[in-house]
Parts: sequence; structure tokens; C-alpha cells
Amino acid sequence: MDYNTKFTPHTWPDHPEQATMEGKNKVVGFWIFLACEVVLFASLFATYLALKNKGPAGMEFSTQELFELPLAFAMTMLLLTSSLTSVYAIYHMRNFNFKAMQTWLAITLLLGLGFLCLEIYEFYHYVHLGFTFSQSAFSTAFYTLVGTHGAHVTLGLIWFTTLMIRNAKRGLNLYNAPKFFVAALYWHFIDVVWVFIFTVVYLMGVIG
Repeated sequence: MDYNTKFTPHTWPDHPEQATMEGKNKVVGFWIFLACEVVLFASLFATYLALKNKGPAGMEFSTQELFELPLAFAMTMLLLTSSLTSVYAIYHMRNFNFKAMQTWLAITLLLGLGFLCLEIYEFYHYVHLGFTFSQSAFSTAFYTLVGTHGAHVTLGLIWFTTLMIRNAKRGLNLYNAPKFFVAALYWHFIDVVWVFIFTVVYLMGVIG
């Protein structure tokens, strides 16, 4: 299909992100990129588990004393809800409803921003307690794992914001539809990573 084709809701493809060869290539290439990201986070999880609760004698911080499940749960709910709102955004993209897609993406941004604010507060609280990045091997592994995820969330928010601003007057077409789709795919990926972080770091840390 031609990028310059004028579409209506009735002529818009069911899967516009794969309606062109370039769109298909973007989706396939992004899946390859996500496979590399899986390797990155797998190594960070392995490092964290190996160094968990390890610190200088007399200066150890245990996960049971440090982590607060209510805060981690609130962060989880914000991020999971943002994943749902991004699904709604892609649903409206596939139905050629640009305004509704932009609205749901804006809600996704707000939820993601709320998550980041809570994460910054969490880090500030831990640093205030003396649990700094260089305090121990455990703290370094924790901040590296959770901080890397936070950096990915920040990148996702910047990505969504850039797409929304650049295409605000253009509307939907077969050129930008794959861009919105892979951005949402990326957002789902960092949401899944957070579910593992919540389970391995916080839930197992407090209960186990």
C-alpha cells in the first residue's frame, strides 16, 4: 500500500502496522531488539540474586527490613494499568481513531510518570536510610536492576511523547502506525519486566 493513500475507517487495514513491507520489517526488527533486552535483564536479575543481602559486616540491609510492599504494589498497579491503556490506544489506532488513540496514550504517559515519581521517592527514601548505590554489593545490584528498568520507562515516556507531538497534525497513516505499535510493544515489555522485578525483588524479598 502507498503511504499517501487517503484512508477512511472502512478502508483502513485491520493491522496497519504490518500493511507495508517497511512496517513488517520494523516489527520483526523490534522483536529481535527485545530478545537482546531479555538477555540484558536476565543478567541483571542473576547478578541481583547472587548478591542479595550481601554487604559489609555490621552494615547489612536485609530485604525484609528495607522493602515496603504497599509502595511496590502501588507502583505495580500504575504500570500494569498503563499497559492496559496502551492496549486501548492501539485498539483505536487499528480502528483509525487518531483522537482516541492520542487520548489513551496521554493517559498512559500520566500513569508512567506516576510510576517514575514513586520510584524516585523510593530511591530517595533508601538513600536517606543509608542504603546508597555504593553501600554494598547488594545495593549496587539493586539500584542497577531497578534503575535500568526505570531508565527504560523514561525512554518509553519520551518515545510516546515524541510520537504524539510529531504526529499531532498528521493523523494516522501507514508510515507512523508501525511506530506507534512498536512503541506500545516496548511499553508492554517493560511492564512484563517490572512484574518479574516485583516478584523477585520485592515479593520474594519481603516474604522469603
